[in-house]
Amino acid sequence: MHQEAEIKSHHALEIEQPAAYAEKADVADYKADAIEAENAEHAMTVMQAVKAYPMASFWAFVMSCTIIMESYDVFLIGNFVALPAFKNKYGVFHAATNEYVIETKWQSALQVSGQLGALIGVFLAGPLTSRIGYRWATLTGLMLLNIFIFTFYYARSLPIMFVSQLLEGLPWGIFIANAPAYCSEIVPIKLRAPATQMLQMFWAVGSIIVGAVTYRYNNRLDSSAYEIPIALQWMFPTPLAILIFFSPESPWWLVRKGKHEAAARSVERLGRKSTTNSSETVAMMRRVIELEKSDKKPSHLELFKGTDLRRTLIVCGVYAAQNLTGNLIANQAVYFFEQAGMGHDTAFALGLITSALQMIFVMLSWILTTYFGRRSIYLWGSAANTILLIALGIAASVGKSNSATLAQAALGLIVSVLFTLAPAPASWVIIGETSAIRLRPLTTGTGRATYYIVEIPCIFLASYMLNPTGGNLGGKCGYVWGGTGLFCLIVAYFGLPEMKGRSYREIDIMFKRHIPAREWKKTEIDIKDDE
Repeated sequence: MHQEAEIKSHHALEIEQPAAYAEKADVADYKADAIEAENAEHAMTVMQAVKAYPMASFWAFVMSCTIIMESYDVFLIGNFVALPAFKNKYGVFHAATNEYVIETKWQSALQVSGQLGALIGVFLAGPLTSRIGYRWATLTGLMLLNIFIFTFYYARSLPIMFVSQLLEGLPWGIFIANAPAYCSEIVPIKLRAPATQMLQMFWAVGSIIVGAVTYRYNNRLDSSAYEIPIALQWMFPTPLAILIFFSPESPWWLVRKGKHEAAARSVERLGRKSTTNSSETVAMMRRVIELEKSDKKPSHLELFKGTDLRRTLIVCGVYAAQNLTGNLIANQAVYFFEQAGMGHDTAFALGLITSALQMIFVMLSWILTTYFGRRSIYLWGSAANTILLIALGIAASVGKSNSATLAQAALGLIVSVLFTLAPAPASWVIIGETSAIRLRPLTTGTGRATYYIVEIPCIFLASYMLNPTGGNLGGKCGYVWGGTGLFCLIVAYFGLPEMKGRSYREIDIMFKRHIPAREWKKTEIDIKDDE
């Protein structure tokens, strides 16, 4: 009787707590697989990762192409203010230079309009992507962009151009928030740097296309000189939409939604079946998401609480610094070269050369960031840029001469190119790696919003400093950007951790342990640790 009662009691306990036992067994099962998958990723070399995940590299390439559209338009507006046909149509006569110029207020307004739209777009991107996924959010943006380009093409006044640019900015915000997150989620650890740095490369590609087109039409004085470059925007959205329709959803997003089988299929589409184990990879993702598990829905308010606050500040700080360490000189390269004293044709040619060099240097940054780390490249690159910006100011202060003009042009070109070798591409890697998985769409969106919030007043300042109807500082603007660059460098030295070679589990744990930024490189995390 006693033995029978004990058996009944044991069965009753099993009936009362079946879920708890199943959950413990399930956790034990996938944790072992998770450890295997993480060890496998750590053991891979870069070339082994490319061979194991060839399609991941391809789809990261496709998603990065969405950045071309914002880049194209940003540089297009920057070049329009230096384009004779556009200045003659929409400018005012400036007696001192004996030519038409776009008024400072409209020069600033046109360059800021797209960023205002993108600022709204990035706040829409987070909730939209969290709900429907990266694929459908990006497809929505591409279709909207196709429609909004019509507004820009048929605009016949500066106010309508302002509105059209604002509308185009909405989908840009979706692309720029989603692309770094998606690229960092679909590739293994060793490919995170090159996959996210492709974003900077395609930013350069956009500027190259603009440079080539505007250089070609620079000497035409009819409306086709600016209408054809506007129409060429239609080259991008539809082909990209077709490709992205067939792309796999991020397996991390699918695991967050509890769709483990769909996540495994996505992993299989990203890698070779012979070299990857989808069930182990999904288990690794489940382990990280369990670490971040919360009963609450992801919200913007959560970004500013606990350890997520530090992560949010890093993403926002890196984004903001892009505008304060030479980026605006790069974005206004042609206009800068004109104000430094170069002729129209020479300015456009130098702008095109700058863009081509930027693309080459972004490719070089893949090697540097992959092997030397994010923090090191970011800090050394920012320091070099700060020194060169101050040198630019000095070159502009020594008086007007042919030598001074050439020195300013050379330093402006070097600053624009060096920015894309170190600080800019390293930023994209940092942005993709820093945020928590469950908050990633919201964090990247908020970070990019910070970028626009800082960029908008900086555009007004940059336009004022360069415009002959404003400050007319020319290369002396190097003093201003050198000062802001130095501030960003000091903050980064104390606040930016090194995440090279770290899995998302390790990054989560190190943030939760409040490890100081300068200690990350020498800190070891046991493969079995979950907290």
